[in-house]
Amino acid sequence: MRKNRKIRNDFNREFEIPKPPEVCDREERLPSQRPKPELEDPGVPQRMHELLESPNYRPADMDPDFLREDAARGLRLQADYLKTELLLQKYGIEHTIAVFGGTRIVEEAEARRNLAEAEEALEHDPENIALRHKCKSLKKILQKSHFYQISREFGRIVGQSGKGPDDSRITIMTGGGPGIMEAANRGAFDVGAKSVGLNITLPREQFPNPYITPELCFQFHYFSMRKLHFFNRAKALIAFPGGFGTLDELLEALTLVQTRKIAPFPIVLVGKTFWEEVIDFDYLLDEGVIDYEDTRLFWFAESAQEIWDGILLWHHKNGIPLI
Repeated sequence: MRKNRKIRNDFNREFEIPKPPEVCDREERLPSQRPKPELEDPGVPQRMHELLESPNYRPADMDPDFLREDAARGLRLQADYLKTELLLQKYGIEHTIAVFGGTRIVEEAEARRNLAEAEEALEHDPENIALRHKCKSLKKILQKSHFYQISREFGRIVGQSGKGPDDSRITIMTGGGPGIMEAANRGAFDVGAKSVGLNITLPREQFPNPYITPELCFQFHYFSMRKLHFFNRAKALIAFPGGFGTLDELLEALTLVQTRKIAPFPIVLVGKTFWEEVIDFDYLLDEGVIDYEDTRLFWFAESAQEIWDGILLWHHKNGIPLI
């Protein structure tokens, strides 16, 4: 029997407990930690360098070339979804109100400055067709600048609907960009409430607006994963005037609810005049390509309070009160 070990043949046996080993370090390195010495083979250093620097030697999760391969798209899709999902769970985001709208629709002061600069440029070059069109477009943007204020006010209302800044059960969620999305995040920021921003990587730089809660500001590679998160927790979708991106999200939501791929939720179009010009729903109905019930998947609103009151009433009528 070893001298440093005392054993009794009963349940009260005593023996000396060794000190736990270091987590990573060893007193003696393992053979695999000692490369073959150059004295035994002068070509070893060069070969070791080639081996260690080879991209194929990188661990898979640290190999950007591998992760960009077409065959690894499934891994990228999973990671694109999972990171945001885990963080939303961590910060207690239960239900969201998704807000979409044009990135070009800015607050009135900025809209006036942009128009003034374009008009000044046009004075110096009155025959410039592009400048004339720009001035015309900026006048339209100025007319729509009140939507920025409506979106900001709506963000305040949603932000104040909980039980304080740490109550994230109902949270504003936007695409994280400027314009209408900035306004909604800004409204929540005004009242000290958290809000979510789902940004997307684009070939040209895209920056999140500065009013998103830092720990809830995300960036996606795939539009599909971004959309999944928009609708996964949504208790309402609010569509302000906007361009292709807004139309994409709106029509996706209408299709998902129409087909019952997802459970119905309120879809509110802000600015009836704009939306009836952009999409002729009555024409679609008359042509027989949608049904009458499909025209009742959404409604119009003109103010922040009207949007919120409509959402609350919809949920109450459906027996699932939002607050």
